[in-house]
Amino acid sequence: MQENIQKTTNDSQKWTKALLTCGVLFGPLFYLLVLIQMLTRSGFDIRLHPLSLLSLGDAGWIQITNFIVAGLLAILCAVGMRRLLGGGSGGTWGPLLIGICGLGMIIAGLFPPDPSVGFPPGAPAGVPGTMSRNAIMHGIGFFVAFTSLTLACFVYARRFFSLGHRGWGSYCIATGVVTPVIIFLGMTNMSLASIFFAIAGIVALGWVAVISLKMIMELRDQIKKNLLQKNTLI
Repeated sequence: MQENIQKTTNDSQKWTKALLTCGVLFGPLFYLLVLIQMLTRSGFDIRLHPLSLLSLGDAGWIQITNFIVAGLLAILCAVGMRRLLGGGSGGTWGPLLIGICGLGMIIAGLFPPDPSVGFPPGAPAGVPGTMSRNAIMHGIGFFVAFTSLTLACFVYARRFFSLGHRGWGSYCIATGVVTPVIIFLGMTNMSLASIFFAIAGIVALGWVAVISLKMIMELRDQIKKNLLQKNTLI
């Protein structure tokens, strides 16, 4: 009986680690695929074109898939965070907000933006005067993803401060403040908007990767603690 319980616990911990690893891959994989497309898609210029425009054209399916896969990874990561934290500090709203971010990414992938600024090749040189339904939904997905990530930063900051991890708490607050500031700068400086938005994504999605790694370390510490307790009982 004891062996069966231990096996179940070990399997559960392995699943939790695998789910948290999805969070580690979430941002790096997304931006790796973006970088490859930036280097290979004809006519794309990060100085002019938002990353979302990669969803358009004959090869647009790559970025659409990238958005959806990233969203699924975020949702799986949220499940892992919930399994690790349970009903503890940050264990409800933190994972929920990460999951909502994933949903926003999926929405952004399912509803591509309108062609603009000459991309894909043959598109109008300027920005369309009106937005299509797809473009509006894409904007909503973007807003949902980044708003939920920003809020998650403060939820986890509270958790880390409550545990006495001031450095981690400060990192979360810094990310939660810097990300919307960068997005605001992009919205007020349209000539550099695409660059600002890309940087905001790197900061926010990179935060998820780092926090996921931190939680994998916490899981490892829990496993070590359980082993020590088991050996002590023996």
